[in-house]
Amino acid sequence: MSDFVVSARKYRPQTFDTVVGQKSITATLKNAIKNDHLAQAFLFCGSRGVGKTSTARILAKTINCFNRTEKIEACGECDSCQSFDSSASLNVYELDAASNNSVEDIRSLIDQVRIAPQLGTHKVYIIDEVHMLSTSAFNAFLKTLEEPPKHAIFILATTEKHKIIPTILSRCQIFDFNRIKVKDIAGHLAHIAESEGVTAEPEALHIIAQKADGALRDSLSIFDQIVTFSGDTVTYQNVIDNLNILDYDYFFRIVEYAQKEDIPGALLLFNDIVERGFDQHNFIVGLANHYRNLLVCKDVRTAELLEVGESIQEKYVAQSKELAANLIVRALGVLSRADVEYKSSKSQRLLVEMALMQLCSLVQEQEKKKD
Repeated sequence: MSDFVVSARKYRPQTFDTVVGQKSITATLKNAIKNDHLAQAFLFCGSRGVGKTSTARILAKTINCFNRTEKIEACGECDSCQSFDSSASLNVYELDAASNNSVEDIRSLIDQVRIAPQLGTHKVYIIDEVHMLSTSAFNAFLKTLEEPPKHAIFILATTEKHKIIPTILSRCQIFDFNRIKVKDIAGHLAHIAESEGVTAEPEALHIIAQKADGALRDSLSIFDQIVTFSGDTVTYQNVIDNLNILDYDYFFRIVEYAQKEDIPGALLLFNDIVERGFDQHNFIVGLANHYRNLLVCKDVRTAELLEVGESIQEKYVAQSKELAANLIVRALGVLSRADVEYKSSKSQRLLVEMALMQLCSLVQEQEKKKD
């Protein structure tokens, strides 16, 4: 058997300080432990892969630690921590509500809640995907959630907060987990690459972070996939080849053709993109995002909204200086209409080509208005 462990498990956060992109939440929880102001019911909500269950486990481990550090972290050495790390803790009970969503499952949980902890001060009940509980199960859970024994703490986690009944929400301290920023994900991937002895280009890690769409777990899965594909050297080219992502260079060249009013050049480049198997709608969306990034670069105050690697950022800044802001806005209008009309169009390729022709005519139209 192979000893390979996926990065999402191998590098799962073990302390509050190692949770990526949720500093305000981890700081609040640490202060609650420090000041002994722990609520008896928490609700962690947010999109997938942002650290809800990991934070719940860290909170459960830290609450019962006998020798917490000055930074309010679990020591990792006491009997409670060691039993937790070996998945043998009797003080932490995890329930997957997706597969245990009946009234009987909740009644079984309530029976366990009455039993005091044998080691430590609290028993922590982590209920994942809590929105999957049936209405009857929610109602059976209400009284215990409102008046639990002093030793019991409930941590509920969900990706769909709107599906939880208001009477449950009103009994919990609610923490909304943010989607993790591209910069934070890329930085975390760089740390993992260094730990694994993998050489990775910053631009490659930024592409992986963008593809993950705010989910750290997704980015780690993609990273493992790329390392399997390319070995110990992760390059920008390897990433775009493996993930079938259109190279930034295509968008820079399209904008250049538009500035030169070179309609044949733009159409030929688009034909090359189609022949390489790239989706035409994704091309329109990507080109619109490219123009958006150019507009962002026009002002120092908005430049920080650009989520790309340093070398790509320099190219954006250089190209943005060649375009007037009103021209970029008009280009975004053209692409936005093409995006909306794409699905209903019977000749989708012609629609995209018409949009490219319009982009190549914007400079001429602007000059006519001046005259």
